[in-house]
Amino acid sequence: MGDKGGDNHSEVTDFILVGIRVRPELHSLLFLLFLIVYGMVLLGNLSMIGIIVTDPRLNTPMYFFLGNLSIIDLSYSTVIVPKAMVNILSQKKTISFAGCVAQLFLYALFMVTEAFVLAAMAYDRFIAICNPLLYTVRMSRSLCMQLVAGSYLCGWVSSILQISVTFSMSFCASRVIDHFYCDSNPIEKISCSNIFMNKMVSFSLAVLIILPTIVVIVVSYMYIVSAVLKIRSSEGRKKAFSTCSSHLGVVSLLYGTVSFVYLTPPSNPELRKVASVCYILFTPMLNPLIYSLRNKDVKDAMKKVLWKKKVVL
Repeated sequence: MGDKGGDNHSEVTDFILVGIRVRPELHSLLFLLFLIVYGMVLLGNLSMIGIIVTDPRLNTPMYFFLGNLSIIDLSYSTVIVPKAMVNILSQKKTISFAGCVAQLFLYALFMVTEAFVLAAMAYDRFIAICNPLLYTVRMSRSLCMQLVAGSYLCGWVSSILQISVTFSMSFCASRVIDHFYCDSNPIEKISCSNIFMNKMVSFSLAVLIILPTIVVIVVSYMYIVSAVLKIRSSEGRKKAFSTCSSHLGVVSLLYGTVSFVYLTPPSNPELRKVASVCYILFTPMLNPLIYSLRNKDVKDAMKKVLWKKKVVL
């Protein structure tokens, strides 16, 4: 379908975010749910960052990546949740055009960056288990910083491409986005432009992001499993697997919720919103718990911090 009329995106000053459709009497309950879970996201990820920064024993590549993962989780949740909470209680559920561009850009940036950081973490575990004697040489501080910087660069480039094609469309039909944040799919639905190029760019970006990260993770764990099975002692195998279980849990949680979001039928937008809540709120809430409950070093560091506070009090 070609462009209709003379209106275009330059004449759009704001959008209306429909949000999650619930009965008016449930708005306060929904706001409270968002507030509690977002508070746990802040507490969990800030605590994880603080522990990693302050404890010298956690000055390793694995925890360097984990600290960046917490920053990313905290960031993409913060990009969306506060505005969504304001709109839940507000009669005027609007977001400015510039605000919508910024929200989609930052959301895409952190989402893509997280995928590449998780791939880097899988490579780190592969080196630690399959080449332990060369670990300190191969996983140098400079390489770790380059991997994280490269992850952010990939996120930055993909986000620029995504918003370029999304906001080059004409919006002459409606300003109402049927979602609680600015995402490319619901924005495309209110456009009266031909969105074939948008779909092709989105598909190409998905392939270029998902395929290499999944390949790195799967191949790394194939080598890891092969190496662990060669360990003769059951205690050694258990210890080796325990270093990977937290990462596998986070990877499964991320790709599971993202798949739920983007494989949900477009004909059921409310289900897609619920799936988005799982990804934007519950995933960043659970990631610190997975690492703190499954990782002995993190638990020891947390006990040390709590003990110091107890002594001070």
